Amino acid sequence: MADELDVEAMINRFRERAEAVRSRPLPPVGGEERTLFIRRAQEDFQDFAIIGDATGAIEDGFLILRVDLRPPADS
Repeated sequence: MADELDVEAMINRFRERAEAVRSRPLPPVGGEERTLFIRRAQEDFQDFAIIGDATGAIEDGFLILRVDLRPPADS
């Protein structure tokens, strides 16, 4: 499987998913359902964006994703 996995393509799919979540319209729900929908969308965006920001490689049969969680350096 490691030979068949295109790591960069996988990461790009996560970037696309993050953008899809960000631009997803809010369905006509209200109250607690609305709150849950918004919270889930925020969590989905965060998860997809983290993987989308990763650099990846396959090393010794392991998928290695490196994600820099440090705050951006001030310019």
